[in-house]
Amino acid sequence: MDLKLAGRTALVTGAGQGVGRRIALTLAAEGACVAVNDLMPDRVHRVVEEITAAGGTALAAPFDVTELDAVRAAVSRAGTIDILVNNAGIIPERRSGEVGLPPFVEQPPEHWRKIVELNLMGTLNVTHACLQGMAQRRYGKVVTIMSDAGRVGEARYVVYGAAKAAQAGMTRSLAKEVGPQRINVNAVSLSAVAHEAPMADFLREDASPDSNETLKKMLSAYPIGKGLARLTRPQDAANAVAFLVSDAAEYITGQVLSVNGGYAMP
Repeated sequence: MDLKLAGRTALVTGAGQGVGRRIALTLAAEGACVAVNDLMPDRVHRVVEEITAAGGTALAAPFDVTELDAVRAAVSRAGTIDILVNNAGIIPERRSGEVGLPPFVEQPPEHWRKIVELNLMGTLNVTHACLQGMAQRRYGKVVTIMSDAGRVGEARYVVYGAAKAAQAGMTRSLAKEVGPQRINVNAVSLSAVAHEAPMADFLREDASPDSNETLKKMLSAYPIGKGLARLTRPQDAANAVAFLVSDAAEYITGQVLSVNGGYAMP
C-alpha cells in the first residue's frame, strides 16, 4: 500500500533499537525522510545507515528527550517536521537493571522521577517543540507509543503505568486542541513486545511457546497471540503507526489503538 509519505519529514524518538528502529525503517520505506533520534549516537548512526543502504533518506538526530533546550535545538536543525512519533521511553526493568520489580512501597522516589521524566516529560517536550510548525502549516501527525500498563494497570508498574496513562490523556486533550489546525493526534498501545535485545529469553523474537514455558503461559492472556504463537513484534507496531500518520487516517484523531494480540480490549 502506498501511504504517500514521500516529501514528508518524520521524527521518531527512541529509534535506535526495538520498536522505534522498526518504525523509522518502515516510514522511510514508505517514502518519508526520517530524523532518527536516540540518546546513544552510535545507535542513531547505525539506523541512519540502514535506511540509506535501503535507498531511503534519513537524518541523524541524537538528543536527550528530557532536555527541552536540546530538543528545541534538534527540531530546529531538522527543519519541517510533518510527522512525530513519540516512542522514546523505558520500562522500569531497563531503568533499574533488574528483571522483576519490587512492590511500589519498596521503590525509591528517585526511581519514580526517572521513569516519569523519560516516559512523560520527554513526550511533552518533543511534542511541544514540533507543534508550532505543524500549526503554522496546518498539517501534522503525532503518534505516541504507550503501554497497556497505562490502560488496564499492571502490579509493580505503578509509576510506569501512571506515566503511560498520562500519555493517553495528553493524546485525547491535544487532539481536541489542535484538530482545527488539521493535526491528528493518536496513540498506539502495546503490551509485551518481543524484540532483538530483550532482558529475558521469552521476549526474544524467535522464542517459541513449544520450547519456552514462560511464553506459553503468557500467551494464554493474548487471544490472537496464542493463535499465532507469538507476542507483539516491532513490525506490528510500525504497521499501525504508518497507517495513522498517513492521510488514509486523516479523519482519525484522539484515539488509542491497541496492538496487543487481544491482551486488553476497550
